[in-house]
Amino acid sequence: MQAYRASLLHFHADPAFSEHAHSWHEDGLLLVDEGRVVAAGDYTTLHATLAPGTPLHDYSGKLITPGFIDTHVHYPQTDMIASPAPGLLPWLETYTFPTERQFADPAHAARTAEFFLDELLRCGTTTAMVYCTVHAASVDAFFAAAEQRQLRMVAGKVLMDRHCPEWLRDTAESGARDSEALIRRWHKRGRALYAITPRFAPTSSEAQLRLAGELATAWPDTFVQSHVSENADECRWVRELFPQARSYLDVYERCGLLRPRAVYGHCIWLDDADRARMAATGAAAAVCPTSNLFLGSGLFDFAQADRAGMRMALATDVGGGTSCSMLQTMNEAYKVARLTGSYLPALRMFYLATLGAARAMGLEGTIGGFAPGAEADFIVLDPQATPLLQRRTSHCASLEELLFALALLGDDRAVAATYAAGQPVHVRDAA
Repeated sequence: MQAYRASLLHFHADPAFSEHAHSWHEDGLLLVDEGRVVAAGDYTTLHATLAPGTPLHDYSGKLITPGFIDTHVHYPQTDMIASPAPGLLPWLETYTFPTERQFADPAHAARTAEFFLDELLRCGTTTAMVYCTVHAASVDAFFAAAEQRQLRMVAGKVLMDRHCPEWLRDTAESGARDSEALIRRWHKRGRALYAITPRFAPTSSEAQLRLAGELATAWPDTFVQSHVSENADECRWVRELFPQARSYLDVYERCGLLRPRAVYGHCIWLDDADRARMAATGAAAAVCPTSNLFLGSGLFDFAQADRAGMRMALATDVGGGTSCSMLQTMNEAYKVARLTGSYLPALRMFYLATLGAARAMGLEGTIGGFAPGAEADFIVLDPQATPLLQRRTSHCASLEELLFALALLGDDRAVAATYAAGQPVHVRDAA
């Protein structure tokens, strides 16, 4: 048993729809045993139950929350983050595809995976839904690095059999065969989970998408991840390539890829019928505000998504996104919401990066919260991490103000420590 003293925040519901969505213990105690949460509550109450000699880690003055969950990110794009381009499609051709070519080399994939995971942990992200490359070795390298750190990670080999360079192309049959072999090798091995990963509809033939859908049916507890309705030019291209489909989203549904545990990046240019289908099928949107602003793709409409009852979560989308920090992602999400006439309270942004993301992925009770038995992935946030944060948070009058300051002014420096399965995997002072 290990005990951690700090202010504690975790969620039970979406703050947008429940008055009692969160638990807040200003002087709290988190109890962890064998990598799982035992209890979370007031320090005075829980401390009295501890056996003599139980180790107590004192983070008084800091805030413990569940680890952040990033629902859409590309680890091979780490080295091309902040690359200039006039839009999504030229950005793919100029930077993304040449960068991903290097992952044919397993040693390069392993080095990048190590750096990428350390960067996530530095930013307080303990789980992510990760795109690898078309190379099966890129998946092996990623899961091996995650396994070494005992991380709960979801990842998959990208499927692309057309409209991409020859040296990044698989076939419908080889892509499905390689994906199934990777599922058998990695899915549910330790904390690894597999995602069937067509890059996006334009780079997969209908045959490839249908085989991916058959895999998703054969392995119902795997994940599905792809991109949809990110960019206006991309949407026009999809209409040309799939004239029989009602919409971009319908391309995936026709192929059996719209279901629970399916998470689609962006979802900017959906219509009302699309949003209704997302809600009805249990698929979720990964909202990527830094990427959408960087590439000029558009603004996600939180109000429309809420009216439809869509599941959603926040995501960095590195390397289109410009930071691995979920705090920085909240910063941009808040502004995107304001530009579309919505308002995102800080409580809801923290929900969308923790329990909301776990719900979007079908992993509530496993990650994203402090319910007894949940995996003990948590972070320690320091409201005094920078002089400006210290000055601002020294006179916060409410929890909402404190969280808002962390979201708008915080970054990786605000993450004092990151724990995965109850073990420290990043300590800022030791970095």
